[in-house]
Amino acid sequence: MSFDIQGKLHEIFAENQVSDKFRKREFVLEIPDGSYTQYAKFQLTQDKCSLLDQFQKGQEVKVSFNLSGKPFVKNGETLYFTNLQAWRLEAANGGGNFGGAPASAPAQAQAPTFYSSDADNDLPF
Repeated sequence: MSFDIQGKLHEIFAENQVSDKFRKREFVLEIPDGSYTQYAKFQLTQDKCSLLDQFQKGQEVKVSFNLSGKPFVKNGETLYFTNLQAWRLEAANGGGNFGGAPASAPAQAQAPTFYSSDADNDLPF
């Protein structure tokens, strides 16, 4: 499943070399949601880690990501993990505000907008 969301870069973490063949980089997106602000952590992997290099904390960005979830059994108990795997970042203001001053925050908080590219979604709502 692929989605897009827009928000402000709240936190950018350093790249983490997990193993010889796997590296990841995480960031937190601040998403206005009415009276409550949401903070969602996204992950970039492998060659996508460098996508964050052109952005700064506080900058408004649009993130394209995949939503995935997997079960994991530990000590006989099944746990579930959800991952927001980012694969594209772009400046939300439409013009490359790359490496410049952070984009100004919108004057009024808006509810998050998610877009699904799944054309065969047969949910009744």
